[in-house]
Amino acid sequence: MEEAKTMPKAAKAPKIKPLHCPTCQKLVLASDEDFPFCSDRCRRIDLGKWAMGVYKISSPVLDPDLLEELEGHERDR
Repeated sequence: MEEAKTMPKAAKAPKIKPLHCPTCQKLVLASDEDFPFCSDRCRRIDLGKWAMGVYKISSPVLDPDLLEELEGHERDR
């Protein structure tokens, strides 16, 4: 009986929540090959949107050295 009390319980595997493909909204598991996309096609569509400028990262540049460098390049034009 003592052995049963000291043996650790089987660890539960964390439940992986399925996500939606950002392109077509199909359910995708983290174990899928193209995660977070459902297919290579959706991955390429998303990449094309980035390349065309549809998606943008809109945080301001706050690094003073980088700001000076960017301003210098704009003046050179």
